[in-house]
Amino acid sequence: MNTMDTHLYWMQEAMTMAEEALVAGEVPVGCVFVRDEKVIAKARNRTNQLRNATRHAELEAIDEILSDKTLTPQVVKYPLSTTTLYVTVEPCIMCASALRQLGIREVFYGCGNERFGGCGSVLGVNSDLEHPAHPAYNAIGGYCREDAIMILRRFYLTENTNAPVPKLKTNRVLKTEIS
Repeated sequence: MNTMDTHLYWMQEAMTMAEEALVAGEVPVGCVFVRDEKVIAKARNRTNQLRNATRHAELEAIDEILSDKTLTPQVVKYPLSTTTLYVTVEPCIMCASALRQLGIREVFYGCGNERFGGCGSVLGVNSDLEHPAHPAYNAIGGYCREDAIMILRRFYLTENTNAPVPKLKTNRVLKTEIS
């Protein structure tokens, strides 16, 4: 498999997790962490389910990796240094920072996150900001971009019954054109 096919393959795995999130009534973001050409963790957003705004897909998967002694047999400064993340939406500032602190090798994502993006859309936590200890990482967007945008649009047409004040969305129409 060539490099582009490999990235698309793993991104499709992340999209499967985003579909699971959508079915569960979560903002449809999914991710897979890959090491040595194998998925070592995969997750989806669980913020609504757990009523915890920090339970983004990336942090859910990181918790899984760090708690599994076969994946992190010893305490090291950068436990993700040989790991690649595939995620459907650009990591937010919080997640981008956590990834940097854990030494992620690289990140591939679907669409940008124009409200909270931590890999350049709002703030370049991954590499633009100087940090005295944690190394920068490359973050490359555009893989399955249209699919990532469309699943988000499908979610935002629905009413989030878990929201503190749900917004009525009866007049919204699914836009299918992507610029």
